[in-house]
Amino acid sequence: MVGTAHPNTGVEGVEGGVGLTALMVAAARAIETHRHDTLARDIYAEHFVLAAPASAAWPVRIQQVEDGDANPLWGRFARYFGLRTRVLDDFLLRSVHTSGARQVVLLGAGLDSRAYRLDWPPGCVIFEIDREGVLAFKHKVLDGLSATPKAERVPIPIDLREGWVGALADAGFDTAAPTVWLAEGLLFYLPNAAETYLIDTVDRLSAGGSALAFEVKLDKDLLEYRDSPLYTSTTRQIGIDLLDLFDREPRPDSAGDLAGKGWSTSVHTPFDFTRHHGRGPLPEDNDALAGNRWVFANKPRP
Repeated sequence: MVGTAHPNTGVEGVEGGVGLTALMVAAARAIETHRHDTLARDIYAEHFVLAAPASAAWPVRIQQVEDGDANPLWGRFARYFGLRTRVLDDFLLRSVHTSGARQVVLLGAGLDSRAYRLDWPPGCVIFEIDREGVLAFKHKVLDGLSATPKAERVPIPIDLREGWVGALADAGFDTAAPTVWLAEGLLFYLPNAAETYLIDTVDRLSAGGSALAFEVKLDKDLLEYRDSPLYTSTTRQIGIDLLDLFDREPRPDSAGDLAGKGWSTSVHTPFDFTRHHGRGPLPEDNDALAGNRWVFANKPRP
């Protein structure tokens, strides 16, 4: 629980398992930041990568990758994460501006630096929920840079498998006010029942006017793509076997569940946004991104 967590200012939270994927995504954001045709800029990303021994030797610019954009991990996969960052940045800012919501909850926030790099309207509060070790590492790096958030930032150091709802309430979350929720790169790792619980909980805590974005994989069999270049290159180059980390149970229809609760939902492939922005990954043979979907949902006001 939050009150009994031990202080941790090391790097344990990001040095293994799912925590290591946060560093992989940070490296991708760093590479995207330095592109001439960047989709999203995150000036903090490379500092996270360089601060952790596990990732200190990873590239933070595409020029540091021997085969450049032909590299499946640091080329196509990193561009995917850059596109995802841009699309979800746009969703968050559009949602707070159009709905008037001033509460933003980042579920499994990881090394997300949106509280520091996006231009939030006055009065926004950004709640960041993640494991204590991950947030401690992020704080250490950002404090070292004397970074200042552009909105009130409320870190909540708790595992999403624990009592995060109570911790969120204790941190000042208001269930009567509309909220913008984000679950980026999270649901892949959760069992079916945990995903259903999380979506149901978001619905229960959301006042009318709330919005939610999340990412899912709809592959019937994840192992169908075990020899996909994205997976094999990630394992070979940085030692992360994503298929060992992903939960392989059949996925719930979370978008359908929300629609059944009265939310308006839209489901997109990443390639939809590649075509919209004119850059990013496009479908290919044996594609580990084939089942990826980005879901956007809005809860109507009474």
